Amino acid sequence: MRFRDLFILIFVILIVAMLIIPLPSPMIDVLIIVNISLSLMIILVAMNMKEPLDFSIFPTVLLLATLFRVGISVSTTRAILGRAEAGEVIDTFGNFVVGSNPLVGFVVFLILVVIQFIVIVKGAERVSEVGARFTLDAMPGKQMSIDADLNAGMITDQEAKKRREKIEKEADFYGSMDGASKFVKGDAIVGIVIVLINIIFGFIIGMAQMGMSFQEAASTYTLLTVGDGLVTQIPALLIATATGIVVTRAASDGTLGADISKQMLAYPKLLYIAAAAIFLLGIFTPIPILLTMPIALFLGIGGYVLDRKAPEVEEEKPIEEPEEEPTTPNNVTDLLTIDPVEFEFGYGLIPLADSNQGGDLLDRVVMIRRQLALELGMIVPVIRIRDNIQLKPNEYVIKIRGNEVSRSELLLDHYMAMSPGVDDESITGIETVEPAFGLKALWVDDLMKDEAELSGYTVVDPPSVVSTHLTEVLKNYAHELLTREETKQLVEHIKETHPTLVEEVTPNPLSLGDVQKVLKHLLKEKVSIRNLPVIFETLADYGSMFKDPQVMAEYARQSLSRQITKAVKPVQGGPLYVVTLSGSTEKAIADALQQTEHGSYLSLTPDQSQKMLRSIQEEVVKLTQMGQSPVVLCSPAVRMHVKQLIERIMPHVPVLSYNELEPDLEIQSVGVVNVA
Repeated sequence: MRFRDLFILIFVILIVAMLIIPLPSPMIDVLIIVNISLSLMIILVAMNMKEPLDFSIFPTVLLLATLFRVGISVSTTRAILGRAEAGEVIDTFGNFVVGSNPLVGFVVFLILVVIQFIVIVKGAERVSEVGARFTLDAMPGKQMSIDADLNAGMITDQEAKKRREKIEKEADFYGSMDGASKFVKGDAIVGIVIVLINIIFGFIIGMAQMGMSFQEAASTYTLLTVGDGLVTQIPALLIATATGIVVTRAASDGTLGADISKQMLAYPKLLYIAAAAIFLLGIFTPIPILLTMPIALFLGIGGYVLDRKAPEVEEEKPIEEPEEEPTTPNNVTDLLTIDPVEFEFGYGLIPLADSNQGGDLLDRVVMIRRQLALELGMIVPVIRIRDNIQLKPNEYVIKIRGNEVSRSELLLDHYMAMSPGVDDESITGIETVEPAFGLKALWVDDLMKDEAELSGYTVVDPPSVVSTHLTEVLKNYAHELLTREETKQLVEHIKETHPTLVEEVTPNPLSLGDVQKVLKHLLKEKVSIRNLPVIFETLADYGSMFKDPQVMAEYARQSLSRQITKAVKPVQGGPLYVVTLSGSTEKAIADALQQTEHGSYLSLTPDQSQKMLRSIQEEVVKLTQMGQSPVVLCSPAVRMHVKQLIERIMPHVPVLSYNELEPDLEIQSVGVVNVA
């Protein structure tokens, strides 16, 4: 345990001891001086901090200081009532303030208490309460702003993390200050109660037990009580003032003194007006001119000096460079930049992205990028979100590399209800199509929503519709978003943990472009590339033998067999129902393969292609009607060519080879494609 930690523990134990054990007068004197010193340190720190979080420990310090002061009050009360004396410090304060008139001293003490309790404590308590409320209310908006800046690429992940931590600390701080201000209020009340106890019971003890006369008891206990109240209330007043400074302090680049001098004296000419007012006050009122003249002269000279310095400050300001004209080469070059992903919407959908109107689209976009990083293993580029007045009010468009890939419409005041398979005629609404999967749906209002849910409909709100649609679009076009830059980031990431493996793959025998093409082939069929070490192990084994990225992607798929099996395995268990190709069909495909220096391609006649596509489509429809997800299974030699054949009309149907499925998976063929 460090010395400073041990010191704090001893300090807290001392406070507890003060509440129980009678202390000698010399020790009470020392503790009173320590209390005054501590209060001075607290208010000086509060005045010199730049923002409230610079003194984030203040609520705890306030609690300890209040407890320490209460402990001193208990000790002094015990000494005053028990021994009719409480040390040199209290006696000195009492004599200095009270003098020969105890009533004057008591009035001065009451004024100090009233100032602290009504003016400072009440104000600090209110500001703390409002500050805590406003800080908590502003948290969602601030976090959305951070996410928006992060999505726009204006800040890094580390900067976003720091800003989020600062927001959390601010919320904790103002919440703590709201509670800590109650300590100050309670301390002021306790001070008044202790004074009344000392005076009332002092008279009783002095006259009944110590044989003092009324005048002697009044003089003695009033002097001690006022002295005790002063040495207690002065530090309390300082800490209450520090509390007010902390909770009313706005963030700035300077200390309190620097800000006051800078902002209060920012208008030198106003000092002339103040000087003239003070001078006229001495002329037209009985106030002596000799008193007002020096002050007016001081204000006038101060205004003159500051007024002369103002032009010098302006000359020292750097000359701002004029903004570049729109016709400069740099600005023209900026126009050539195309965002990887764009989400544009009509003005009627602005509430989706406006946090002030409850929109959480920015938060959802962040979650989508995280979700795709986990599912696909790639970093989705920043999604540019903007409104477009050329669109219909409730319409939105998703663009990839500047080209529109999907479009749909939303009704913000409705819910989308998707049928469970059997339509309920009692459920009415506006007919539409679910944009992500093309399912028939209805836009229903709030009254029809509950009925639709009871009827088995899947009901989702408009933001969820947009999120699902955007997620599916990004999955379908992930291979187009994987550029060499993103590939380099992935390679650098795996290099941190597998440097030898990366060196064996790239730059020799495979270039960065070759690795990118392999990963794009995997992403095109929605195979996650998150398990990069396994993929790179395969590339290291076969990279020197094959130069065709498609062939290497096929070997990578076989290495990822456990992952692919998990993706197609029925969730509820049971066998995997598939459509297979007959031996003659596979032989026909194999015989139609043509080898070139750039790889192999399928060379079927139009009649053969149409016949094969029709047969596969019929079997896939049968499997779908059985309520099963369609899967086509064939041999490894023809898998990629079968996929290329059907992807234009059946892009979402996965085509797997026998080598891509784990041996323990039960497979049941429900249809055979035979075109021989």
